[in-house]
Amino acid sequence: MSEEKSKILVSIVAGSTSDKDIYEKAENVFKENNIPYELQILSAHRDPDKLDHYIKGNKALIYIAVAGLSAALPGVIASKTDKPVIGVPVSAKLGGLDALLSIVQMPPRVPVACVGIDRAENAAYLAIKILNLLK
Repeated sequence: MSEEKSKILVSIVAGSTSDKDIYEKAENVFKENNIPYELQILSAHRDPDKLDHYIKGNKALIYIAVAGLSAALPGVIASKTDKPVIGVPVSAKLGGLDALLSIVQMPPRVPVACVGIDRAENAAYLAIKILNLLK
């Protein structure tokens, strides 16, 4: 985590610590570019109440959601906020195609941007481009 909570611009949410090799790619980009972020490990399935509470109280401008398998996390976050959500599919099973398809097939009015499988660094770069629009 970096900076004090009131200055957090991006929230990285991962469903599991097993995704560490993936979400660290985004963390490294934010560190290199001095972008205040925070990391939360919250599963849409195992921690739904904690996730809901976190989203309701979060001041970040953008979410990056790292998820494999059913990859519900990005869509769940998007359903609970009007802030941009960038999904990062993880290659946990089926080469990550299951996660990729879960993230890109959101229903109407629940948009989630999606980067390539295991490409959390691209999610971070996309978040920076979005933040640049807000300047």
